[in-house]
Amino acid sequence: MHRTCLAFLFLLVFSKTALAQLPDAAVDVRHYGFVIQLNDENNTIKGEATIDVRYLKNSDTFSLNLVRANKSGKGMLVSAVTEMGNPVKFEQDSDNVVIYAPAKRSESHSYTITYSGVPSDGLIISNNMFGHRTFFGDNWPNRAHNWLPCVDHPADKATVDFTVTAPDHYQVVANGAKVSETQLPGYLKLTHYKESAPVSTKVMVIGVAEFAIDHPGDVGATHVYTYVFNENKVRGFQDYAVARPILQYYVNNIGPFSYEKLANVQSKTIFGGMENASCIFYFEQSVGDKGIESLMAHEIAHQWFGDAASEKSWAHLWLSEGFATYFTDLYLEHRYGVDTLMKTLQTQRRKIIAFARRRFTPVIDTAVTKNFTQLLNANSYEKGGWVLHMLRRKLGDEIFWRSIRAYYNVYRDKNANTDDLRHVFEINSGLNLQTFFNQWLRTPGHPKLKINYEYDAAAKMLNVHVEQTQEYVFNFPLEFSVPGTPKVFSFNINGKTKDIQIPLSEKPSMLNIDPNINLLFEQVN
Repeated sequence: MHRTCLAFLFLLVFSKTALAQLPDAAVDVRHYGFVIQLNDENNTIKGEATIDVRYLKNSDTFSLNLVRANKSGKGMLVSAVTEMGNPVKFEQDSDNVVIYAPAKRSESHSYTITYSGVPSDGLIISNNMFGHRTFFGDNWPNRAHNWLPCVDHPADKATVDFTVTAPDHYQVVANGAKVSETQLPGYLKLTHYKESAPVSTKVMVIGVAEFAIDHPGDVGATHVYTYVFNENKVRGFQDYAVARPILQYYVNNIGPFSYEKLANVQSKTIFGGMENASCIFYFEQSVGDKGIESLMAHEIAHQWFGDAASEKSWAHLWLSEGFATYFTDLYLEHRYGVDTLMKTLQTQRRKIIAFARRRFTPVIDTAVTKNFTQLLNANSYEKGGWVLHMLRRKLGDEIFWRSIRAYYNVYRDKNANTDDLRHVFEINSGLNLQTFFNQWLRTPGHPKLKINYEYDAAAKMLNVHVEQTQEYVFNFPLEFSVPGTPKVFSFNINGKTKDIQIPLSEKPSMLNIDPNINLLFEQVN
């Protein structure tokens, strides 16, 4: 069969399974329209959320996540739910709004939830480092429902509009394209943004502050913007301008950018960077930080992996963080050379080894069912990135990049899990990759190798003994080199022990193990 026909069939089959929902979900949210009112007198927000849903089964009720006001006075209180102006019965508990609206499978409905309150989390209302009042969404992993009624899970993606009314001394940024900005009476301003690509609630945000704004250029049809605090204007415009070549690199190598613009925003966030779709937030001190280029490369990579192609469940977070980690490495390799990649991988390998000593768990960690910040660890980030690196070396650059582009093409604006990724790589490589994925992603730990060698002068042979000292036996290629020769010897290790013979004309001064930094392993005595 011709390759283009095969690719078409692949798209046809896999696109049917790419949309994910929570198990037993009654509805699929198709669109959110959030109308938010902010003020300078207090931290109370007023909200009106119009939510378009499609029923997935016959149902009398469905629930939206929303944190209710508690004894401390923080949280959201729903005052009304309507459909086409008609009241709809609802109940609100501590974490949900239950809407009583009978409907049949495949019906579409639009409900409006009116609510208000002081966000307990999610929308951070505070002062920045210069003492100025700011409002920043900070939703990851499932904190959006502290201020937005929603299905707060990455499996249910939807398009979104934000219409924000705020005092007119603020500038507003949000997901998507700016539709309008209108002056209102009373020194207020209404700003409307529209995101036409479906995204998860974890990356739906607004940012409201006194910003200096720059437009360093475009990448194709994508406008690139910088939003920094006024006091950081000069250095911030300079530092953040690196976003443009980073974006260009990813577009060239992965595929089209999914969103209407890319805004890079100095913000108040608990993270170093937060990959909100088309509207990335960076920590306050990011301006002037020596690591800004790699930080921006990481967060911009997320626009493809994590935002456009999203994990179906938290256990597969490495499809977001591992990808962003390795694609940062790839960008830096492109920018500064392979030596930079090798040094970075060595540092990341040490971090993975150290983490495994503290917590012995697989990358796909199904044991974590709440407090998902536990998953922000070296397994999800560095080990996930290392798995991609070993997969690249196993398959070669041509097949690796072709598979990456195919994966993004199928799961762009949808959801995937690890098996979905594996299937894409198997189709493009013609290989069965089950063992590779299982041992590196579903098995805790890594190879711990005890390596001894001696030179037999009579036979002119270097005898190498390799022993895997960990309980699980991995299957992997192990490379050696010796000083004075460019040749790299590669041997497949697939048992508890292996004896290797390397013909050499003279005794080597030393044996270099994994000279090109291609294996995640730990050498032990």
